[in-house]
Amino acid sequence: MARQERAIRTRRTILEAAAAVFDERGYTSATIGEILDRAGVTKGALYFHFGSKEELAVGVFEEQLAITLPPQSTKLQELVDSGLVLARRLRSEPLVRASVGLALDQGAMDLDRTPAFQMWIDQNVQMLAEAKAQGELLPHVDVAETAELLVGSFSGVQLLSQLRCQRQDLERRIVVMFEHFLPGIAVPAVLAQLDISAERAERVLAQGQVEVPVQGPVKVQVQEVPVPTQVSTGA
Repeated sequence: MARQERAIRTRRTILEAAAAVFDERGYTSATIGEILDRAGVTKGALYFHFGSKEELAVGVFEEQLAITLPPQSTKLQELVDSGLVLARRLRSEPLVRASVGLALDQGAMDLDRTPAFQMWIDQNVQMLAEAKAQGELLPHVDVAETAELLVGSFSGVQLLSQLRCQRQDLERRIVVMFEHFLPGIAVPAVLAQLDISAERAERVLAQGQVEVPVQGPVKVQVQEVPVPTQVSTGA
């Protein structure tokens, strides 16, 4: 058990170091040597957890989804919660900021950024599909198209917030996004019950959260399996 806990801590240290170097230098310019120096670990320890710089990047991508939030009475509330909590984490957690930064780094020509967005889209597809099955969505709603629109909208809103004020107003901007987005997909009775407020994320996190550990190297591939309700990215 002690060895497993040590391995989890080492993996986290490596990810945090990689995130910092990617954020400062960009993915293309970052080197494994710089990440090793920042993490203070051996090359063997790094390659035990990650087989390449690309696998390190995918590990950073996954951090925006590596959290499970408390279940709510409706799936649309869980969708809202995932977006608001992600907005809060973008302001407070360097790893999550690096994840989104990597996903949007157009200079990273040798990095496949598709998995970052696909994992996020798949998570939203799962929540929206469950919402539709429970009668929470209007009949015309296409789940896949709606999930992609939500991810694209969030990505653009957070980028604008970053450029304008270093994301200091991001939670309020995501509230406005949901206020415009949800009336087009939610049935009125469910829409009236939703808590869409800038303070919602803090209340949800206070209910408790479970981080989802990822063990071993991560393959750059998304499997189509049911995804538990988790925080969404962006990317």
